[in-house]
Amino acid sequence: MNGARRTDGDRRHRAAVLGSPIGHSLSPVLHRAAYEELELRDWSYDRFETDEAALPEFLAGLGPEWAGLSLTMPLKRAVIPLLDEVSDTAASVEAVNTVVFTQDGRRVGDNTDIPGIVAALRERGIEQVDSAAVLGAGATASSALAALARVCTGEVVAYVRSAARAAEMRQWGERLGLRVRTADWADADRALRAPLVIATTPAGTTDSLARSVPERPGTLFDVLYDPWPTDLAARWSAHGGAVVSGLDLLVHQAVLQVEQMTGRAPAPLHAMRTAGEKALAAR
Repeated sequence: MNGARRTDGDRRHRAAVLGSPIGHSLSPVLHRAAYEELELRDWSYDRFETDEAALPEFLAGLGPEWAGLSLTMPLKRAVIPLLDEVSDTAASVEAVNTVVFTQDGRRVGDNTDIPGIVAALRERGIEQVDSAAVLGAGATASSALAALARVCTGEVVAYVRSAARAAEMRQWGERLGLRVRTADWADADRALRAPLVIATTPAGTTDSLARSVPERPGTLFDVLYDPWPTDLAARWSAHGGAVVSGLDLLVHQAVLQVEQMTGRAPAPLHAMRTAGEKALAAR
């Protein structure tokens, strides 16, 4: 990432989030809140509906005023061949969610989801755990494993629905230097006994598990944020367990994006979170 961070003297003041669908994205709310707090009045942040087929042309059409891009699905992997450099963090999971345009015109890709997960856990006092469980095996699950490689000293059990997904999760574990064991989704209620549970599944998938929350749960990191709380998160909180939300992840990864794109640090975490909470409440 050398040379990727921008400086105040740069005249590039545009950024945006790309993906499909993109209308639901909170990224503009978070980044604009940061610009306001940092008094970056000549910065703008937009959203563009962009799929994999349209991405190369979109990138080719960007002018020198562009500082960076946030990427969501389905572009996190598709963008990699279009970049000049990819950080070790992004390469570890083959997923880029941040592109910074350097002063010499290079496109540099990074992944702020992974350190964002770590930062969100650290904010809740979770520095290290001796074991963990992951619910799901999609793209977010691989980032969760990469984050757990930094905070989990023991085994991670991933609960998945197919043998193919199980094999993928074990392969990610080997690649990340993490001990990953897989189990069938039918036994996912057992995951809830782990000191740290990361739920990476789509809305509604974990609702049936809510009735299985133990009396003294550990920490739940549910990557969803709309609608919120999920049934699982609500029951977890009711039993006194700590809950980290998808909004926490979204804000922490956006903080890192703002810092990379603008060159201003620290980004205003509190202002960004407040803006996100207000936007969700208004939906």
